[in-house]
Amino acid sequence: MNRRKFVKRAGAGAVGAAALAAPAIAQSMPEIKWRLTSSFPKSLDTLFGGAEHFAKAIADMSDNKFQIRTFAAGEIVPGLQVVDAVQNATVEMGQTAAYYYFGKDPTFVFETGLPFSINQRQYYAWLYHGGGHALLQDFYKAYNLVNFTFGGTGCQMGGWFRKEINTLDDLKGLKFRVGGFAGQILTRLGVVPQQIAGGDIYPALEKGTIDACEWVGPYDDEKLGFNKVAKYYYYPGWWEGASVGSLYINTKAWDTLPPAYKRMVETAADAVTAWMVPKYDAANPAALKRLAASGTTLKAFPRPVMEACFDAAFQTYDEIAEKNPTFKKVYEHLKAFRTDQNLWFRVAENTFDNFNFSMSAKGR
Repeated sequence: MNRRKFVKRAGAGAVGAAALAAPAIAQSMPEIKWRLTSSFPKSLDTLFGGAEHFAKAIADMSDNKFQIRTFAAGEIVPGLQVVDAVQNATVEMGQTAAYYYFGKDPTFVFETGLPFSINQRQYYAWLYHGGGHALLQDFYKAYNLVNFTFGGTGCQMGGWFRKEINTLDDLKGLKFRVGGFAGQILTRLGVVPQQIAGGDIYPALEKGTIDACEWVGPYDDEKLGFNKVAKYYYYPGWWEGASVGSLYINTKAWDTLPPAYKRMVETAADAVTAWMVPKYDAANPAALKRLAASGTTLKAFPRPVMEACFDAAFQTYDEIAEKNPTFKKVYEHLKAFRTDQNLWFRVAENTFDNFNFSMSAKGR
């Protein structure tokens, strides 16, 4: 047999089979165009970048049959109205932080992260494998929402202050931009919380409308320029020892998706979650060094302030749980999970981390 003719014919047959198969697959996938509105500005290439990363993954997996256009905060609705836009079907889906909507029900706080509860890894464990996601799915049915874990930030910083925080008295009367539920806790200590979307924080701090602000961490905070108008940079952001992002989809829109597209959404959301925290972990150290070199003073919240905030947090939870059975159900579930998780992390993770950090501090 002529080898060249054989290869040529075999190749032609393979191309022909592919040509027949591709249209059949493509025809089985409808063309769908959705809009995704975000709570975050385009300048934040990790938070808003998560939405772009998600949309590209969906397009790639569907051969551009399922297209999602991403819109930054303010392009369709303001950053703090994402849930309303998805509920009302103004858009099919939205990217946000659930705790922005604690005014609707304090149970919203659990998907972002309950202050002083568990760290980022532990929170993912609770959501994915500890029953947390199932509890929240049940809660969101009343809001016409289907929810997915959508990235995160890791433990956040405590924020930017024009004056030092040495005692609890320094918190009294402080107009502090702080995200979501933490403001309810800080009110007990005399703070005047302000909830402002990310893109609007800088002008409020610059004009003196607020005295202090927190956002995420060094990489994003540097981009937003807070170091130009406030000197003191505090840590940790105890209200977000873990911070988990949320993807919301209108229930009716979700029900119209073919199973293959639903699976793509799940897969792409998981990809964002796997991508986002490592990106922050890689970028934050260099950003923190740059901020310190530019004159930022890095300070830890004093222990008495932290302890007072801790006590105020759990008093708040107990009071809400007495009045809100849904909050109580999720809270008690997470609290039990927290006990076992913290015990385990104290045994191995924390011991290793503390030893390793101490050796690194010695230059070893």
